[in-house]
Amino acid sequence: MTGFGIVRNQNLPLGTLVRHWAVFEELGFDSIWHADHFQRPSVPDLPFLEGWTLLAALALQTRRVRIGILVSSNTFRHPPLLAKQAATVDHLSQGRLELGIGTGWFKAEHDRFGVAFPETGELVGRFKEAVILIDKLLTQDVTTWTGDYYSVHGATCRPAPIQKPRPPLTLGAHGPRMLRFAALYADRWNSYGTTTEIRERNDLLDEACAAIGRNPAGIIRSLYGWTIPMGADPWSSPDAFADIVGRYREVGIDEFLMEAPHEEQFPVMERIAADVLPALRT
Repeated sequence: MTGFGIVRNQNLPLGTLVRHWAVFEELGFDSIWHADHFQRPSVPDLPFLEGWTLLAALALQTRRVRIGILVSSNTFRHPPLLAKQAATVDHLSQGRLELGIGTGWFKAEHDRFGVAFPETGELVGRFKEAVILIDKLLTQDVTTWTGDYYSVHGATCRPAPIQKPRPPLTLGAHGPRMLRFAALYADRWNSYGTTTEIRERNDLLDEACAAIGRNPAGIIRSLYGWTIPMGADPWSSPDAFADIVGRYREVGIDEFLMEAPHEEQFPVMERIAADVLPALRT
């Protein structure tokens, strides 16, 4: 079944974000996500709330909807810290966390805030080790593990997350190396781009799964519905929304995490939720 979520950038006042999340949940969307930035890349000088602390607060304001960060930047946190944050938010949400992790990408933000941004090889290497270590920490009571960049010795993760064996892992991946790694660990693969780009990446992920003997159907194929690469605004009309879903379904996508509409587009979103999503889900 096709899934639908909302990505709500946290560049709005807290009260507005709480109200928007309530609307998204009431309308029946499956998941709501925040970004992981110190500043919004497109408007870096405007206010922007921190993703994980905000997610913890909004976990207590919701009851049904799945919640997550799309995606956590590995450059911002030591992996054991992220594992503890994930376990905590899984408890706060009563088992509704989706754990998204990515390499990190916006170098200008790192430079501005004094966060190290390594060369690509090290960036990818650190990400891979972080995912392996976080998986171990969230599925084992005590973990000892040594890599090239991270190590833990007798590290406990107590309490364990509510979800077993752990909250599902969402990995952001676009290139061949990252897609091969996603085939090993991802419960959900997320990417953005044109239909041509997504088709190529989806095929590469299928090939990577075949190479390791994994059933490719075990990985959710998830689109970050960013308007610019899609070439259309899904919230301009119910027909526009259905057209985008149809085009990306044809290239293998089965979950759509759309950028949130502007508030003046909420009436269109309500029509889409009532009249379009039920038919598109099946």
